[in-house]
Amino acid sequence: MGPNRLTGLDAARGTAVLGMFAVHVGPPPTPEGPGWLLVAADGRAPAAFTLIAGFSLALARSRTAGPPPLRATLIRCAVLAALGLFLAALSPGILVILAFYAVYFLAAEPFTRLRTRTLAAVAAASMVLGPVLSYLLGPALGLRAGGRGATPVPADLASWTGAGGMLRDLLLSGAYPLLTYFPYVLAGMALGRLADLRGKRSLRRLTGYGAALAIAGYGASWLALGPGGRRAPLLQAVVREHPWAAAEPDPVAAVLRQQFGAVPSTSWDWMLTAGPYSQTPLETIGNCGVGAALIGLLALAAHGAGRAAARLLRPLAAVGAMALTVYVVHALALAVFMPGWSGWEVLAGFSASALIGCVLWRRLLRGTELYRGPLEWALRAAATPAGRATG
Repeated sequence: MGPNRLTGLDAARGTAVLGMFAVHVGPPPTPEGPGWLLVAADGRAPAAFTLIAGFSLALARSRTAGPPPLRATLIRCAVLAALGLFLAALSPGILVILAFYAVYFLAAEPFTRLRTRTLAAVAAASMVLGPVLSYLLGPALGLRAGGRGATPVPADLASWTGAGGMLRDLLLSGAYPLLTYFPYVLAGMALGRLADLRGKRSLRRLTGYGAALAIAGYGASWLALGPGGRRAPLLQAVVREHPWAAAEPDPVAAVLRQQFGAVPSTSWDWMLTAGPYSQTPLETIGNCGVGAALIGLLALAAHGAGRAAARLLRPLAAVGAMALTVYVVHALALAVFMPGWSGWEVLAGFSASALIGCVLWRRLLRGTELYRGPLEWALRAAATPAGRATG
């Protein structure tokens, strides 16, 4: 396969991790100067990270003779869920995604057995059906105009009512619910089957089609709300259903910031938006395009220039290869040592620490089982039956 086959994919994952740093500890995104970097990361970083997870899952399955034992999958998902609940209980000031990831990976199992064309069709359909179902179910869940975007915490397990609310958050109404975020996993799995990381032609197609998809998703929203004239009815819905946001500089964005994981069920015109975390079909399409283009571009860079490009991408790839460890450490730092810290200096510090720390870790521990990262090794070891190799 070549030494650089996965370097680009790991670098793309590392870029998504640094993008989440930008969202978590960077200054507010403003479309001016370096603020454009934060605008680019807002909403797209976790979406790209999730799509890359699906892509990686497809590659992992292609290298094995069959699906892993159900026990291994359940253990991995349980560990991720426990980590997610633990971090959320510390109140790190971010929307912890790990418990949602546990649900994604468990839900992905049946879809790994589909044919590639069927999987691609299901992924495409889910980008539309997920947001539409979320919109339709809002009133039935008592979340017509607000109340979405929660993350599960251990206290939810103290009662049946709390456990039911946790399940609702994970599946339907939380910050990254299965209904509107799982399409990224399915899209990534389909792309992982269709794209060949060994071929430049395939990677150029992945980059080009990804860019076209991003333009189509975001562009369709711009056309509908701008020249199409649908922003005016949407603002009327804001005044009618969300009066608290009417005085905000951007009423539409103000409402969406309170609705992580879904649009409010107050006007179908919400489905034409593509703002960060709106989880509409158009935002999902655009975000999938960004993720695909990111993988294609960085895989081309690793593939095209050989060892020189691999060296340049190595720090990003190291972060991507240790993404779980990096994510958990940064959440712990925010919860214990740096609560409420943000700004360019904080973002630079987090990013530099991750890049340097991961490179040093992998250099010092090369040839050992811990090379892959402490939490990555622990997750693999916990899910590997005794007696089987873990290297």
